[in-house]
Amino acid sequence: MYLGLDLGTSGLKGLLIDTAQRVVAEATAPLSVSRPHHGWSEQWPSDWIAAAEAVLADLATRADLSAVDGIGLSGQMHGATLIDASAEVLRPSILWNDTRAHAEAAELDADPRFRAITGNIVFPGFTAPKLVWVARHEPALFDRVARVLLPKDYLRLWLTGEAVAEMSDAAGTSWLDTGARDWSDDLLAATGLTRAQMPRLVEGSEVSGGLRAEIAQRFGMRAGLPVAGGAGDNAAAGIGAGAVSAGAGFVSLGTSGVLFAATEGYSPAPDTAVHTFCHALPGRWHQMGVILSATDSLNWFAGLVGADPAGLTAGLGPLQPPGETLFLPYLGGERTPWNDAQVRGAFLGLEHATDRAAATRAVLEGVTFALADCRDALAATGTRLDHLLAVGGGSRSDYWLSAIATALGLPLAVPAEGDFGAAFGAARLGLMAATGAGAEVATRPPIARVVELDAALSDAFEAGHARYRAAATAIRSLP
Repeated sequence: MYLGLDLGTSGLKGLLIDTAQRVVAEATAPLSVSRPHHGWSEQWPSDWIAAAEAVLADLATRADLSAVDGIGLSGQMHGATLIDASAEVLRPSILWNDTRAHAEAAELDADPRFRAITGNIVFPGFTAPKLVWVARHEPALFDRVARVLLPKDYLRLWLTGEAVAEMSDAAGTSWLDTGARDWSDDLLAATGLTRAQMPRLVEGSEVSGGLRAEIAQRFGMRAGLPVAGGAGDNAAAGIGAGAVSAGAGFVSLGTSGVLFAATEGYSPAPDTAVHTFCHALPGRWHQMGVILSATDSLNWFAGLVGADPAGLTAGLGPLQPPGETLFLPYLGGERTPWNDAQVRGAFLGLEHATDRAAATRAVLEGVTFALADCRDALAATGTRLDHLLAVGGGSRSDYWLSAIATALGLPLAVPAEGDFGAAFGAARLGLMAATGAGAEVATRPPIARVVELDAALSDAFEAGHARYRAAATAIRSLP
């Protein structure tokens, strides 16, 4: 068997697959986010370890973990996890959706070396500007930083004792030479750091270390079994969805939203605010349009009206043309295409006829149009999308998928029963590390159904997207 551990923002998931890649068991443990100040988003790494312990203990009651031959990791990207020379955590990890370092990000992005070397804008959520923020606001703590780890790589440190990162996650730090797949000493120096403070780099399908005997004994596993490099959450989902060759992609409706495309090679276009990152397999890259609030927008609205998110979407019926009410899903800023940490969301065009169902449709449409913005940004780089898979919690809503398919102009394939997201991709990487297998393992999952676009509503959604773009431009001009 092979184990995938996916460290998300709201929870940690463990997934066991057998040698035929069938899901054997899964378990989850919740995580919470601390927001002590405006724009801040933090978690204590000790909570990740507690969640991992709970997941492994749960899985041990469902399957014989002594049969696990490899472990793969995936996780939320960009988090700044700072440890000292004794491997003690210095402060809560600053997460991907934390925007406190927007000024520092703008300063780094003004240095042309960053875009030239990393192939990406320096976004406020990326890791490097967070370290500059720490140096300015917590200088005594910054002086004690011996190692900077990404969230899943702190979990790896606990599992193996090794400080290791892999290419797909490292590409989101603003320190990686994404074409050369190596740390950039110039960019590290520009943020007051050195290569000695960075983890060792491996490819996602390579062995990063062996399971520590103490953990193996606690959970009935074999000491020393290989732990793969793994991947950032979206690259791991690409492995799980079989999006490893040019033209293949997926739409992810998780806390954030992603339009993901595997690419022919390394072809950055940072001016589009598209992310160009290393894939989790050697010699491969991918691009993403990223929006910061997908199901997060629906969950926020559900809390606002005191309803269950699934209940809000369940009774919407067949797809309707976009309504007069517009929703801009910028609850915590936006990445693609705006690169704007300060913009905030809005409802526009509210009227007496805007009941709960109409407002729910507006929220779904707002996220849909934000993904259409990502499609346009990807197209501007020359990246093509031939077929798309739908993954993430939001993909349970057929109404939402129908809206997205119609807005993007591409049908969405929905996997058959089972989880083919980041945890599954991580398990596949664990299989690769243990067996030496490669991309042939990352096949497209069985498809349960295909959600077709509604051609009769294509013009209406195109017009709705144009109204959305005009509203977004207007709202961004406000102080």
